[in-house]
Amino acid sequence: MNDFLLWACVVGPVLLAEGLLARYEVLSYSAGFRAPTTDLPEGVPYARGATADTPPDAYLVYLDGIGKRRFRDTRDGGQLVKAVLAGAPELRVLGQVQPYSPLADPLADRPVWKWLRHHIGLLLFLHNVMQIFVAADHRYRPLYNRAVGSQIATQLQLAGYRPDSGVPVVLLSYSGGAQVATGAVDQLHTRLRCPLMVITLGGFHNGANDLTHAEHVHQLTSAYDRIERVGTWIFPQRWRLFRRSGWNRARRAGKVTVHRLDPATHLGPRSYISREQRLPDGRSYLDRTTDTVITLIRAGHGATAATDNPAR
Repeated sequence: MNDFLLWACVVGPVLLAEGLLARYEVLSYSAGFRAPTTDLPEGVPYARGATADTPPDAYLVYLDGIGKRRFRDTRDGGQLVKAVLAGAPELRVLGQVQPYSPLADPLADRPVWKWLRHHIGLLLFLHNVMQIFVAADHRYRPLYNRAVGSQIATQLQLAGYRPDSGVPVVLLSYSGGAQVATGAVDQLHTRLRCPLMVITLGGFHNGANDLTHAEHVHQLTSAYDRIERVGTWIFPQRWRLFRRSGWNRARRAGKVTVHRLDPATHLGPRSYISREQRLPDGRSYLDRTTDTVITLIRAGHGATAATDNPAR
């Protein structure tokens, strides 16, 4: 009991502080007190892959899970992005977007958090978890969606995207990044007027965001993914009973396609991005996930091209 009380006395105030800090950024953005960061550190490009001189087949924006805390891809060492780039050089890929910072301010670069990273590293993850729930909260969700949607649109334009160009934009999201990806759809449609595809990988989201302007949503999941399953339980808008939620309207419209990646798990040595675990055909779990993502993007690009040019 004493250990429990000690734990509660330490963690309780931290959780309260995190809850307040998580709201601070989105409220600062909406009030105009601070502007989102647009510059990237030296050596970090706005995009990799196909050059912006000629339109790539598609722009892909990777929205990482709660481990994302720098401009560089950090959760998995960037291996999923690297694998997609290696398999689909025709894509222009952005991995620097900060899904858990409406001000595009990397968590790990803030002085206080640099100290915490070395002493209480768990708080870095806790901060991003709290941001997911702020993004899902009906009071803050419109502000959060507009903030991060604008961040993504700005980074795309800095990477060479031209509004009204017709080049598809793909939002590839891992875990909690799905909350941000689904929330960014409206803002990207408004700012860029682009064909939009959403791909969620183990997506943890509340199902409330409007997906009307997404051409399609591909849900990559596994029966062994407990974290994604928790999301379908705790958020009522994901339940079929709530027919008017954004997620259920998209499903009824035929916009959501489920792709099974069994027996992958959300995290750990058997995760979707594991390089060690092998399928019967010899591919790693990372290979299968990468192949699936690339196939979906190429199929979507082909459909978009056929729509733009019916005579083809």
